[in-house]
Amino acid sequence: MVVLRNGASHRTPRTSPKPQISAPVDRVLAGDCVEQLAKLPESSVDLVFADPPYNLQLQNELKRPDDSKVDAVDDEWDQFASFAAYDEFTRAWLSACRRAMKPDATIWVIGSYHNIFRVGTILQDLGFWILNDVVWRKTNPMPNFRGRRFTNAHETLIWAARDRSSRYTFNYESLKAGNDDLQMRSDWTIPLCTGEERLKDGNGRKLHPTQKPESLVARAILAASRPGDLVLDPFFGTGTTGAAAKRLGRHYLGIERDKTYASRAQERIDAIEPLPSPSIAPFITAREAPRVAFNSLIERGLMKAGTRLTDAKGRVKAIVRADGSIVLKNGKDESVGSIHRIGALAQGLEACNGWTYWHFEDGGSRKPIDALRAVVRAEMAQV
Repeated sequence: MVVLRNGASHRTPRTSPKPQISAPVDRVLAGDCVEQLAKLPESSVDLVFADPPYNLQLQNELKRPDDSKVDAVDDEWDQFASFAAYDEFTRAWLSACRRAMKPDATIWVIGSYHNIFRVGTILQDLGFWILNDVVWRKTNPMPNFRGRRFTNAHETLIWAARDRSSRYTFNYESLKAGNDDLQMRSDWTIPLCTGEERLKDGNGRKLHPTQKPESLVARAILAASRPGDLVLDPFFGTGTTGAAAKRLGRHYLGIERDKTYASRAQERIDAIEPLPSPSIAPFITAREAPRVAFNSLIERGLMKAGTRLTDAKGRVKAIVRADGSIVLKNGKDESVGSIHRIGALAQGLEACNGWTYWHFEDGGSRKPIDALRAVVRAEMAQV
């Protein structure tokens, strides 16, 4: 398997066994998910977020200690005759998703202890490559009213690549930067969907029993996709995936067989304004950033030939030449070379990052020449 710490570069060409045909985007398709998935072009989807039926296997009404009924999931769409029937259903929709996914696409599937282990086995049987299991720890879980088990305070998300060899997207650096420069862990503490975010029916009751918080889905999308990617949700429900995708500058495609859910989901998404482009622009690591040659600073007039460069403390001095090399004087001897080679020579090292070692004077203070490289990169980005 190709291991990419930062995920595939946004400039890395993604290969496909056949020419790609675009899938419909920013739409809610009505109907059975397997049938609708079969109509999508092969290798057309960048990311899948799936919140399938959990097969909760509820046998009787669930009541609180005061004998009031708990509004549990007892809908027809969550009922299956047997584990075998549920497995057949799971295998069918996962196979259909895999066909629609690009070779480097990934999938998120969320579930509880009722179904997630069966889903994980089938994922592996179909050739998916599991990358992580993520624990969603709920800050406000529903109590265990019968008092016969632990309170079920978490659900599990499985994140898997389409194939073992997939060059999948993982925005490692941006997640780390938003997590106080600590690696993002596989346990996420996020509250249930409540308040204004929860969609209600005409009687003020929750429209869908298992609506997920947008913050949970958004984190999955931010982790495994880039702006402009197509995010597919085969169990669209109230449109949380579509709402998060649109807000984050991604395209969405939802499949939902319940017309009421589909209609309300579309209304919800239509009311969302995407975030400004600068706030969702891809996080570019130093490795991914476009190359800038030192002589381009001279060509753009950001630095002049004859400028004196120093180390951070001003002890080592070199002069910029018109051709983009620099010269270091040591008594009567002169050494000429690149900012990296001369920086290494000045320190007696094998290698040196000249962009951060060499500084220039600006308004009475020393600044690394990397600050000028950032100016050039910004101009390149605008172009």
